[in-house]
Amino acid sequence: MRGADRNDGVVPDLHFTSATATPQERAAVDAVLEDAPGDGRRDECRHMLLPVLHSINDRIGWISPGALNYAGERLDVAPAEAYGVATFYALFSTTPRAPRVVHVCDDIACMVAGTPSQIDAKDAEIARSPCLGLCDRAPAALLIEAGDSPKARQIAPVDAALANGVPAQPHVGGAPLGLLRRVGRVDPESLDAYRASGGYAALARALDMGAERVIAEVTASKLFGRGGAAFPTGRKMEAVARAPARPHYVICNADESEPGTFKDRVLMEHDPFALVEAITIAAYAAGCERGFIYVRGEYPLAAARLENAIAQAREHGQLGDDVMGRGMRFDVELRRGAGAYICGEETALFNSIEGKRGEPRNKPPFPVEAGLFGKPTLINNVETLANLPSIVLDGAAEYAKIGTPESTGTRLFCVSGAISRAGVYEVAHGTTLGELVEMAGGVPAPHCLRAILLGGAAGCMLGPDALSLPLSQEAARAASATLGSGVAMLFDERVDIAAILRRIARFFRDESCGQCVPCRVGTVRQEEALERGDLILLDEIGRVMRDASICGLGQTAANVIASARSNLEIWSS
Repeated sequence: MRGADRNDGVVPDLHFTSATATPQERAAVDAVLEDAPGDGRRDECRHMLLPVLHSINDRIGWISPGALNYAGERLDVAPAEAYGVATFYALFSTTPRAPRVVHVCDDIACMVAGTPSQIDAKDAEIARSPCLGLCDRAPAALLIEAGDSPKARQIAPVDAALANGVPAQPHVGGAPLGLLRRVGRVDPESLDAYRASGGYAALARALDMGAERVIAEVTASKLFGRGGAAFPTGRKMEAVARAPARPHYVICNADESEPGTFKDRVLMEHDPFALVEAITIAAYAAGCERGFIYVRGEYPLAAARLENAIAQAREHGQLGDDVMGRGMRFDVELRRGAGAYICGEETALFNSIEGKRGEPRNKPPFPVEAGLFGKPTLINNVETLANLPSIVLDGAAEYAKIGTPESTGTRLFCVSGAISRAGVYEVAHGTTLGELVEMAGGVPAPHCLRAILLGGAAGCMLGPDALSLPLSQEAARAASATLGSGVAMLFDERVDIAAILRRIARFFRDESCGQCVPCRVGTVRQEEALERGDLILLDEIGRVMRDASICGLGQTAANVIASARSNLEIWSS
């Protein structure tokens, strides 16, 4: 479809159809690109494709062939490539649909809570959706209205009438409260309020310490990634800082799409300035000139509050060419995902930002060597970055006093399902699973605990005898379990666990990007074998996906099913 890139001196062979964009569609594209850098060269502007598609979809409600043609002309991207990107994401449509769309969650938390079978949404199209990250207020829906002033609103809990409501204050608990200390107590839309609560003291301290000492403190703290992989954060920072290629990038992976997970949403919605400060500290330590916060498309409130925080920080000198008047040059841009769980995988996220289909890349090379745009990239999730200010202010030794020797600090857990007080709980590593459940009020009487999903859809299913499990990386490994993304979803005796497992299997089937055969075929065959109760085939499929898939989606897609078979009496052997 295309020849050599224009920067090689040859104009790409772009083939456009006769479809033309409407004035409204052209305006949607132009609104995004009027201030975009570059002169239209493929290597400079291709990364604007996702924002352009969002603008069209937000304004019109769907993305027509004419709109794709015009976007391709402006960005020097073949329409077939633009179409491939547009069709990759669940929140975009390339066929006409109603301006108002209600995405109704039918994932595991909402299944348990009772998703309404009928929704009374006047003049709206109903679309079933995977987890919307509102599990603490399930059942949930997301209302999206296209137009000149597009709107998106989370509705939870939802009833059949789709009653209007204001965003509910999340329930937070645990001890000690560090990462959650501002939630519900400090205005998330005021930079002055954030400063009054101690905000930006950590960045000032980091600039005084110097980049090398910041990295040394983070390394000594033993902070590891809170997204599931648990890679040491200090090692990532140091590798990027030492990488000779320039520029360096820093990315906050806020594409929190794991069913049952909502902790990052709570942090972004209720303490957005802390994330902006934290990513700036990370950028300083690793020598990054530019950053991106990639927020999942189903989090409109988080995106709005982060945009506001970024704008205020830039206006008051906490971002820009001279951060805090200290000679540091750094700025950050928010990018919205568009409904693709796979984009939580770091290399798929790079491709998404670059304007490509969000498909994972082979490793090596690793992101610290060749990440976003082929340059050294530091990438961490929201909770991981949120730990940096306290490490900088209090020091590694003080931070490491909390938790266990191998798993230092606190951990956020998303507690939902059959529980009295669903919410986000911050506990020291080493707190037992039973203690966490007690903090959340336990299973409401007269019902009893049947099973616990720990770590998310890619985590593990445990029985009631696991309540004594210490919540630390080392204890989880010893028990063949995982803390994953911090999910703790409880099921009582009324829940059909087999139905939950079938929904998880369908989730992985739907969310597989299809790039590699073991995952593309394996997730389909796994769902089919689960429906038939073919346990021998399930074992074989799980082993192949685990050993041969390109990325973590395929490698972990059989985990919950395998653990349920080991820990619960669901099927006879």
